[in-house]
Amino acid sequence: MLLGAMLGTNNLAQAGDFYDAVLGTINMVRTMTVDGEIGYGVVGGASCFWILTPFNKQPATVGNGVQLTFQAASNEQVDEFYRVVLAHGGSDEGAPGYRYRPHYYGAYCRDPDGNKLHVMHEANSAIVE
Repeated sequence: MLLGAMLGTNNLAQAGDFYDAVLGTINMVRTMTVDGEIGYGVVGGASCFWILTPFNKQPATVGNGVQLTFQAASNEQVDEFYRVVLAHGGSDEGAPGYRYRPHYYGAYCRDPDGNKLHVMHEANSAIVE
């Protein structure tokens, strides 16, 4: 069972501002802030996603082939997630639209550190909120 995922950053304050805004579009909130780390999850829940400065004090780098996928509750949330990413210093990797299967709607983008993010909604899929 996967408990969580984390991405490295070279500017924790900037990454925190970015993810506070972006993850808010899919009802995730900051659940903890400690030295060098910020955790996110659902209100009242445990942290399941973290951003952090690398423990070894080396610069954070982007993993080739690494991507985190977030599940949205609607196509409108996908659109808003993508819009907020771009408004907060992220970049485009594939605008919102239908792909893969008839009801799969998603977008691809990168955070200010270059980490690849995917947000998706698929009608009739189970969403835990």
